[in-house]
Amino acid sequence: MSSRPIHQGGCLCGQVRYSFAGDPLLVAVCHCRNCQKQSGAPFSLVGAVADADYAESGETRVFVDHGESGAAVDRHFCPQCGSPIRSMAAALPGLTIVKMGTLDRPDQWPPVLEAYCDSAAQWMPALAQQRFPRSNIEA
Repeated sequence: MSSRPIHQGGCLCGQVRYSFAGDPLLVAVCHCRNCQKQSGAPFSLVGAVADADYAESGETRVFVDHGESGAAVDRHFCPQCGSPIRSMAAALPGLTIVKMGTLDRPDQWPPVLEAYCDSAAQWMPALAQQRFPRSNIEA
């Protein structure tokens, strides 16, 4: 049995619940237009966890989006309340990208970087020390 802490979260209506073991591998702010539109906010706070550490109960629907590279991004959301839960990016195999605002305790990890700052709201202050105009991931 793992001694790593288990972190839990879920959607607004409670139909979808998830957990992951250990701390996220990375926590980032994404200012890309797709994350802005999906979240309904000026940015999305996301955390990368290994697929093997992630478990989910309840059914999600998937919207197949495409990142800047053209690679698919499967955006999972609750079909009942619409809460975004996670994304699975073809450019990031083996990782689940959790929407950190859906965690039961969403304030545990500050972001270490910001991506797509060229799409950030002009009034938005810097939220992390490392800031990238686009994605820092070569895809």
